[in-house]
Amino acid sequence: MHRLHWAACLALTASQAALAQQVPPPVASSESGENALPAVKVTAAHDTAQHLKEDVGSGALGTRSQLDTPFSTTVVTSEELQDRQPSKLGDVFATDASVSDNGNAYNAWATYLTVRGMQLDWQSGFKIDGMPFNSYGITMPYEQLEKVELLKGLTGFMYGFGAPGGVVNYVTKKPPVSTTPVRSVDVGYYTDGVWTEHADLGGRVGPDGMFGYRLNATHEEGKTYNDGNVRRDSVSVALDARITRDLKATFGALYQERHSTGITGAISTAQYTGTSLPRTISGGTGDLSGPDQHLNTNLQLYTAGLQYNLGPDWTLNASYSYSKSSRDRNESTYYLLNGAGDYTDSRFAGKEGHQLSLWQVSAEGHVKTGPFQHQLVFGAAYQRQTNDYGANSFFGQIGTGNIYQPNTNTFGGASNYYTYRDSDITQKALFASDTIALTQRWSVLGGVRYTNYEQHGYSTTGATTSTYSQNGVLTPTVALMFKLAPTTTLYTSYVESLEAGTVVGDTYANRGELLKPLRSKQYEVGVKTEQGRWSATAALFRIERGAAYANSANVYTQDGESIFQGIEMGGDVRLGRNWNVGGDLMWINTKYERGAANNGNRVAGAPQFVVAGHATYSVPYVPGLRIGADAKFTGNTNVRPADNLNAPGYLLVNLGASYATRIAGYDVTFRAAIDNLLNRRYWEYQYADYVTPGDPRTLSLNARIDF
Repeated sequence: MHRLHWAACLALTASQAALAQQVPPPVASSESGENALPAVKVTAAHDTAQHLKEDVGSGALGTRSQLDTPFSTTVVTSEELQDRQPSKLGDVFATDASVSDNGNAYNAWATYLTVRGMQLDWQSGFKIDGMPFNSYGITMPYEQLEKVELLKGLTGFMYGFGAPGGVVNYVTKKPPVSTTPVRSVDVGYYTDGVWTEHADLGGRVGPDGMFGYRLNATHEEGKTYNDGNVRRDSVSVALDARITRDLKATFGALYQERHSTGITGAISTAQYTGTSLPRTISGGTGDLSGPDQHLNTNLQLYTAGLQYNLGPDWTLNASYSYSKSSRDRNESTYYLLNGAGDYTDSRFAGKEGHQLSLWQVSAEGHVKTGPFQHQLVFGAAYQRQTNDYGANSFFGQIGTGNIYQPNTNTFGGASNYYTYRDSDITQKALFASDTIALTQRWSVLGGVRYTNYEQHGYSTTGATTSTYSQNGVLTPTVALMFKLAPTTTLYTSYVESLEAGTVVGDTYANRGELLKPLRSKQYEVGVKTEQGRWSATAALFRIERGAAYANSANVYTQDGESIFQGIEMGGDVRLGRNWNVGGDLMWINTKYERGAANNGNRVAGAPQFVVAGHATYSVPYVPGLRIGADAKFTGNTNVRPADNLNAPGYLLVNLGASYATRIAGYDVTFRAAIDNLLNRRYWEYQYADYVTPGDPRTLSLNARIDF
């Protein structure tokens, strides 16, 4: 479900209309921007839908605006999240052509994305407030987020080991900066009968607002569009204390329990002999699910930090985080056999879990040496990840079926599943970067991360079965930037990265094998500009990555390289007082090289061409009303490394509207969206050798009151 792209900057007319209805002048906006109408009024004249002046976290590079970051980035704000009402991660980036959705909202694949043709790594490609957590099977409480940031490409220097697709950073809502409280409740509805209730409360208490708090709570429950059921309870807390003028302490916690039944199973083409996929089916079908199939997840995250201003130019940060995620799955994999849609049904049932902890200290500041100004960041980090997998989990064939008929297979296996410590990964790192202003226009960035890496695999008895370690791993980055104007940046950058060796999944012949890390390199040249009424970005990139795929014996192996090179461009413009239009495109050429097989083939999962567009209209005759549409075409996508099966291209069109008004003295906002307006049926690439039916036409509604 690709949600409607409504940028905050489009609400200039809505703000004027609100004034016409005698809305009180905006109070000082909170850090979160949760007072939606005042926040829009403040930023509309100075921001576009690309938000290039918005800060984006860049790990060891510190925090800097998108405009000053020499890599391709995307920021989706809280206002846009409210308008899109996402149910999975693909909805969040619905209008970014570099991002392709690979997920389904109601199974373990809800966060699967490809960025520039590369799938994000669920082990290391996701952060919450810059802190690591394992995202497999986890659907975030998007209504509790301040924004979602995407750093595209390699992130080795910024965050340590990670796949080259990029990093998604979920930024939770924080206590307001001012003493003006934040208070809102909203109720939502999703096709075919899912209801949500959400409350957002924040403020400051104590002398001079010394202590800040932000509390978000959500309940979601109902019948899903694929004839399943979902129940979710989420709560997040953020606290801060201004201990002195220079010392600030923070604490955060997020807890979510989510249960989904009747989930849609995955479709594997590993045994499929056809040259084209079978006739498409609707993602709303219940034929690929069953009442015994379920996904139960639990996510916990706890963070603490100290920030101390050493002086006017230097800040010291110390932080700690601990995350824990667990899954209880009973999920089918349908091994497609022929064009008629016949399959064998293999069921996985068991439990899995992951824990990540991070200690990090860093210092960021400015110094001047002769004529040069330096922005310095340096620090140290210790990260430990442990993975728990099922000691008595089940994976095997339980029956047969056809994708066009209801699945009647059931599995009533053992319910006393338990886990064992399967593997652990430890990273000890030192990092430093220096951004040198050579002149008012020219600057150069250099950074390096030094990592000691150790990875172990264990048997069910606790015996060590495999070990990989390497000390002194260097992952550098360099960039050259030129300011054509204060609002326009040209850049060229280079970065290297290593991604942690994965544990081979259950569907492969070498299930449970621990693979070694893969090295990648990225070259990028780009431009970003943010003007008063329009903005634009463009980037040329080349990424060289170690290749990994399943060979003809269904053994998941590392072999050769995969090459990704292409161009991405985007722009947004305000036309007059009522219109905002924008577009985004990506063209990419991919191939396998220097391997034992697949040389010259397109890389699996990389669509060759994607184009997206959006338009929003603020209705002058109905103050506070905005209507809009967006569309995205995704070109055909190679499903297999052997390059002999494609998921055809498809076009999605979405419509939506929002209406902001006042009722009984309170700000009230109504939102509605229809996704996949044409009810298009299409095959969506999910993972190498896997496809899934695309989401059906869906309706979402929401009503919110600020008090």
